Amino acid sequence: MNSCIPQGKATPESRATAHPTIVSLNPCTDAILAEVADPAQILAISHYSKDPRSASMDARLASVLPATRGTVEEVLALKPDLVLGSTFIDPATASAYQRLGLRLETLGMASTIEASQEQIRQIATLSGHPERGEALIARIDAALAAAAPPAGVRPIETVVWQSGGMVPGDGTLIADLLRRTGYTNFAAARGLGQADLLPLEKMLADPPELILVAGQSAETGKGDDRVLSHPALKALKSTRRERLDPKLLYCGGPTLIAAAQRLAQVRNSSPAGGGGPSKVVKGHSR
Repeated sequence: MNSCIPQGKATPESRATAHPTIVSLNPCTDAILAEVADPAQILAISHYSKDPRSASMDARLASVLPATRGTVEEVLALKPDLVLGSTFIDPATASAYQRLGLRLETLGMASTIEASQEQIRQIATLSGHPERGEALIARIDAALAAAAPPAGVRPIETVVWQSGGMVPGDGTLIADLLRRTGYTNFAAARGLGQADLLPLEKMLADPPELILVAGQSAETGKGDDRVLSHPALKALKSTRRERLDPKLLYCGGPTLIAAAQRLAQVRNSSPAGGGGPSKVVKGHSR
């Protein structure tokens, strides 16, 4: 019997080493964590994942997981082995977690598919299930392969137009997805960067082939932004408009699968399944 270790001492040590308990404070890490960790490991996800307007994970799964607003008191009471947060976490809060002995791992916003996949590997390894991370990456790779445009099809010149006329430029996850699924980034080609504004007047003077409307109000979660629904856009007879759920723009992980599928769906619904023959409009080659 000397070889027996009291259960109260053995269980916490083995749990912390192999399969730690985790609190996630960010909707992007929530979505990845839910894919790679055991439900019993997840002590809480962020409150953002309980809100359909900001969630990036499956709503049914989010509904059964506890949530936190990320206050030091809340997280400390949960006694997690690990806290996952973003690099935008309040420095005072991060300092408090560490001062109180909580292990904090922060992840930035992935700007490429590869960066997102590295974050999946990191979270899967931290949770003790690296093989589940590789399985999720394989699913993403398969979705991207299925969403790739047919050979020889010209990319569709596209603007992703968000509330207030904001557009994503290069160096963003959605820009990488557009390139891989048969589009060119209209905003980036005109020198616009991340979160720059594309005025309605410029849109009308130099229209793209496709507008992906990705706007919604914070109050309703509906695409009722006045700029995005401006009657003047009806004058763009040769420009298609399609909706892109704003939730597909920011997070990587499993969100990449849904985003790739939606972009492929929009591309395949266009004439000839792509941009068609090139043409020149206002000095821009199309």
